[in-house]
This record gives sequence, C-alpha cells and structure tokens, in this order.
Amino acid sequence: MKTAEILFLERPFPSANSIVVQDKETFLIDTGFGSDVMRTEQLLSDAGILPIQLNGIINTHYHSDHVGGNHYLQQHYDLPIAAHLWEGEMVNRCDLESCGAHFLDQPVEQYVVQQLLVDEQEIITGISALQVLHTPGHTLGHIALYEPKQQILICGDLFQNNDVGWLNSFREGTNSVRRSYESLERLAQLSIKIAYPGHGRAIEDPLKMMDKARERLEKWLVAPEKMAWHACKRIFSFTLMLKNGLTSKEITPYLLSCGWFHDFAAHSFRLNPIEFVQPLLDEMIRSKAAIWHHDRLMATAPYEKPDPKWIEEDWKPSIWTK
Repeated sequence: MKTAEILFLERPFPSANSIVVQDKETFLIDTGFGSDVMRTEQLLSDAGILPIQLNGIINTHYHSDHVGGNHYLQQHYDLPIAAHLWEGEMVNRCDLESCGAHFLDQPVEQYVVQQLLVDEQEIITGISALQVLHTPGHTLGHIALYEPKQQILICGDLFQNNDVGWLNSFREGTNSVRRSYESLERLAQLSIKIAYPGHGRAIEDPLKMMDKARERLEKWLVAPEKMAWHACKRIFSFTLMLKNGLTSKEITPYLLSCGWFHDFAAHSFRLNPIEFVQPLLDEMIRSKAAIWHHDRLMATAPYEKPDPKWIEEDWKPSIWTK
C-alpha cells in the first residue's frame, strides 16, 4: 500500500519541530521561530526539498515558535497557509490577541491564513490524507493531524514525552485544563503507532505518554497552582532563550512589563506582581529550569541563540497592517 512520506525534523528551542508530508503535494507543518527561518530552509534542503516545491504550510497553532517562519516563506515563495478557523480569523483581522504575541512578549511577523480548517476536515495530499482534529487546550484553535494509513499522529503542543503543553487560562479560557484532558481522551481512541510532538523527540509509545499527560492534568484540576507554576516556568524559560539570559538588574523591570506575569501573579497566586518576582526566581532555580551564570539568569534547556537584531525588531500584531 502506497502512502505519503512523513519526515520529522526535530529542532532545538526557540523553534518548534517541523514535519514534512511528501506526497503528490508536499506540505510543511509548523515553520519554527522567525529568527530560524534560514535554518528551516536548510533543513528542507537537507531533506531534498526546495521551499518552492512546497504546496503549502499547515500550523498546529499560532504560537511564535510554530508560525515564526510563516511570513518569510509566504512572502518569498507565495505559499498558502492553513490553520484552524478560530486562529486563522484572528490572524487575518490582525487581532491584538493573535499568536499571544503581546501577552507573551514574543515577536511574530505578519502572515495571512488562506485556508481556515475545521474539525474532521481532510487535507488531501495525494494518495494519503491528513485528518484535522480540533484539540483545544494549549490554545483554543490547536489542531492535531492524523494520517490513518500509517497511524501517525502530529500532535503539536498537546503532549510530548513526559510533558504537556503549558496552559494559558487567561487567554484561552478557564476550562483549558478540561479541554486538554478531553482532547487527549479523543486522541486516545485512535490507533497510533508513533506521534510527532511540537518539542522533543518522536513519541514511540503515544498511548502511554497520553496516559501520563492525563494524570498530570488530573492533578492540575485538583491543584490549579501546579498548572500556573508549569506555565510560568515555560514562558519565562522561553524568554531567557530569546534574550540569551537576563541580568539580575534587568529581571524585575522586564517581568513587570509582561502581561502574562501580571495575570499569573494576581489571579493564580494572589500576589502583587512585585511580590511574585522572587518566588518565581526561586522556583526557576529550585526546579533547575534556569541557572545563574556571571550574573545572568540563563535557561538550562538546550537552545540556539536568536540573532539579537531580529528580537529587537519586536514584531507584534499592533504594528501589523490590514
């Protein structure tokens, strides 16, 4: 039985993993962080694919590490982009909440979504098809993609090996834990041989990892502060990667400028933002999410330092043009 060829491109932070589906038509799923777009082109070239040969881009969701290459690839190769209806509409109308860019302080260059996807839609690639499965939780418009012939699941940030995607109850809804749980329940009904996550290595025991993910979410339902700590550490670690660390003098003013920090401090921990700075720093060190190195707080997860000039451009939806 002939099937599409699916290539998994594991990538370090700040980019998410990319997946290529090669069939009669070829699609790139998630384009990495914006400053890594030359690396994205190189990864495609190494796999024997020229960007001009792509028929389109599909996004699992609209966070900067997944859509950052959209602008460049769309502008240079006229590639159409597909995303879930809810997120695609936001991006197309330049909604200030698009991509969580302002809330998270993460630059995303403007792009346009041509194909608005809905649950259970099929994307025909040729001899195979990708089934679109709406899996809200990490974001409201998060999708997974399932190739039934090979029983391959592309799961975005819903879950990964021994972890789940962080949850943003302030922008994605107070029931985001329950939504993630139900999304996992739905996917657990599929026959899956291997899953390709947004971060980390391929998941060779997807049902076991989904069980672990549900166990974690069950704990968060009982103790929401655990969900809040998980999110804060993930967001702040990503910031430390983008800025290649922050000095002790930079940390407090930076955190106090961030929407996510204010929301988690006030609503999850019932603290004034200034009172939450030290607890967060203590937890980052205690959990080994960060370390001090020559008076700079550095993320411990492996990452490739972005070009500082790219970060300084500070692309956000407030400067996008309709």
